[in-house]
Amino acid sequence: MARPLDHQTEPAPGLVRAIRAHLGSRDVVRVVYGSVVGLAIVVALERHAASAGETVAAILGTAIAVALAEAYSEFVGIETRERRHVGRSELPGLARETAAVVLGAGFPAVFFLLAAVDVLALPTAFTVAKWTGLGLIFAYGFAASRLAGSSLATALLHAAGVGAIGGALILLKALVK
Repeated sequence: MARPLDHQTEPAPGLVRAIRAHLGSRDVVRVVYGSVVGLAIVVALERHAASAGETVAAILGTAIAVALAEAYSEFVGIETRERRHVGRSELPGLARETAAVVLGAGFPAVFFLLAAVDVLALPTAFTVAKWTGLGLIFAYGFAASRLAGSSLATALLHAAGVGAIGGALILLKALVK
């Protein structure tokens, strides 16, 4: 007799296990936040970038600045909200959250690194960065809705609504060329 699949006991391949762990972590919030910031950076730089290298530097510099601002605001928030100093034991968590923002916001730099070594043309790097950013935001919205128990149709609607944030950024930039 065939046993039904039990996702709790069946070993998952490494990538699937990593994705499941990520989607169950607090890092999702920071990666999604960073992804929206990263998409905004790419859209803002598209008409002003002089080179792929400068675009990489601008994206990574902005990703780090935004992540540090996020960490600092969380640090100050803990102290003001809880009326205590941030403990040494809390610093690794703040660092992990900061890294997740840098990852989300800085990810588009990969495409511009490829442009810097002539694997992609600079305009192609911008196109790929914009649409993968939008796709990532859409995918997280879809995953969140499905994991919350929504039907496929509801999850697609939720993802489209969340994805509209990224779409609005791209559309706005296209309208003000």
